[in-house]
Amino acid sequence: MDINDIVRAGPVVPVLQFDSVEQGEQVSRALLAGGVRVLEITLRTPAAMDVIRHVAGLSDELIVGVGTLTRPEEMAQAVAAGARFGVSPGYTSALGAAAKAAGLPLLPGVVTPSDILAALADGYDTVKFFPAEPSGGVPMLKALYGPFRHVRFCPTGGISAESAPSYLAQPNVVCVGGSWLTPKALVDAQDWDGITRLARAATALPRR
Repeated sequence: MDINDIVRAGPVVPVLQFDSVEQGEQVSRALLAGGVRVLEITLRTPAAMDVIRHVAGLSDELIVGVGTLTRPEEMAQAVAAGARFGVSPGYTSALGAAAKAAGLPLLPGVVTPSDILAALADGYDTVKFFPAEPSGGVPMLKALYGPFRHVRFCPTGGISAESAPSYLAQPNVVCVGGSWLTPKALVDAQDWDGITRLARAATALPRR
């Protein structure tokens, strides 16, 4: 499964961070119950790698990725933990080379035309547009479509349930990333059914 297969597996990729393995399991199961198969678990907490190892083994249906990859050595660590893809907030050739060496499909972060050209030069034409909302949002993606019609984007950063449809309507957008599927209030309340309802609504969003 390459990165294009992964980003087409659902219109929304939840961007997740967990404080414990138990929390990661409960949220992941709730998301899967709502039809969300692709998860980006970020390396923003001390428990992250342990969560990834555990969640990666929960179900063959889940496609678990590691987010916030910023160092080349993290690519091999992600593969060892069971990740099936990686996501970086930005891009360097060193990150791209390390991902290829580790056999990890990578969704590299870009925000400018120069970033996109650097990723394209290394063979990456499916990229993460981050941070989407602060960087111009839908108007910026429309502007990038002209010179980069063959590039596929997964916008992430500041996207909500309300704004996601306008992103998904763009011809160069294959999916969006967001954290609105797992609001802190629901996680703290252990309202897994509430998260499943949000996941179900996200899975039903139309894509162009």
